[in-house]
Amino acid sequence: MLLGIDHLVIAVRDPDAAAAELRRDAGLAFTGGGRHEAIGTFNRLAFLGDTYLELIGVSDRERVRSSVTFAVGRASMALLDEGREGLATYALATDDVAGDVVRLRAGGSPIGEPVAGSRVRPDGGVVRWSTAFPPAGSGEPPFLIEHEYAGAEWGDEARAARAAFRHPAGGRVRMTSLELPVTDPVETAGAYRSVLGIAFSEGWRTAVGEQAVVLRGASPVDPPVVRLEAEPGTPPLDLVSFGIRWVRDPAG
Repeated sequence: MLLGIDHLVIAVRDPDAAAAELRRDAGLAFTGGGRHEAIGTFNRLAFLGDTYLELIGVSDRERVRSSVTFAVGRASMALLDEGREGLATYALATDDVAGDVVRLRAGGSPIGEPVAGSRVRPDGGVVRWSTAFPPAGSGEPPFLIEHEYAGAEWGDEARAARAAFRHPAGGRVRMTSLELPVTDPVETAGAYRSVLGIAFSEGWRTAVGEQAVVLRGASPVDPPVVRLEAEPGTPPLDLVSFGIRWVRDPAG
């Protein structure tokens, strides 16, 4: 079952510098991250509850090119090679990626088989997950990810701590929606339906868990909009940074 937006993959030239800039300008603390040594990338993570922002950089171009399973790395490197930083792709969280793939493929979806992945944290802990990716050229729907709910990053204690985490912006922050600029909303919505079984309502909006994905007819080089909600009294935010428009409002 789809649970919500899992994370945004934001390609940047220097994840550490980008994390420092977003902390300063947007009040978001990047407290996690590590290296994907086998596939040539590294990242910094900001958790908004169980949804997170991944600032991803390329450390070994040849390993990224040779990795047949890591589409995230290739998408990120392609964006950087265009001289841009920004949203490369994103993931939807599921509690049963293998079951979802079986169900979707039975309905004609071209989604790929689940692939196991892992990352070593700076403290030596290992984070594990499984992903399933749409095929290249399928209209750019997101990929699916199922986390292993264990260890220092996804165990019960870690999840409870980040649910209560207070960002420098002034408190707890969560993502409410992701608004994507697309050339043809009809075509993009059709790709989401055929690959992931997701349907959009009037206004090109779909709910995934407690969050929303919205398609907006526009040039793909226009910034996507990430809408955040923070605690009452938190200063509002409307900022374009790293190819994304960040909008934050206090909770009503």
